[in-house]
Order: sequence, then C-alpha cells, then structure tokens
Amino acid sequence: MSTSKDKIANKRATDPIDQLIFEGGLRMKSVWFDRELDLIIVLLNNKKLLKRPLSDFERLANATEQQLHQFDNDGIGIHWPELDEDLSLRGFLKNELAKMDKPIVA
Repeated sequence: MSTSKDKIANKRATDPIDQLIFEGGLRMKSVWFDRELDLIIVLLNNKKLLKRPLSDFERLANATEQQLHQFDNDGIGIHWPELDEDLSLRGFLKNELAKMDKPIVA
C-alpha cells in the first residue's frame, strides 16, 4: 500500500533549486556570523560560499551572541528555537539568483 509520504519521497523536483537540493544533495555545511561586517556566511558542501547581510533578519540582528550561536543546521535549513527564526538553503539560493539579475552599478 502506497502512502502520501511515499508519493512525496518518490516525486521528482521540477524546480531547478529544489533539484539542486533534493536530487543533487546540495547542503549547508557550516554557518558563521560577523556583526562588524554585517554578514551571515554559509559554506556549502560543494565548497561555495553564500552570504547575506545579518541586518536583513531583524531577529538575528537583535539577538545576543549566545542566541545567535544556538541554532540547528540540518543542511537544508537553519533554525533558532529561542528566536523563532528559520532560514532555508532555498532562500539563500533564490537570493543569489536575484542578485545575478540586477545590473552592476559602479
């Protein structure tokens, strides 16, 4: 007997970002924060780095150092239980693609 969970697990991703994550195995390996540079830096398992301004996320920007470093990273998402904040690999990748669409201003 097939369950709905089986159908979801066996369904192929049609979105290119989902394909990278769920079929290609792309994962967030490590995460660093630098308040002085206003950065969240994510190391992927393909040796690429993604970065976002820490100030883009109000709860993280206002968190204490201890709160900021108390997170769970399952490879496809980062969760801060105490702050009720979640960031996804999909969101980081979508942000990177959006930056590619913008013209470079000198």
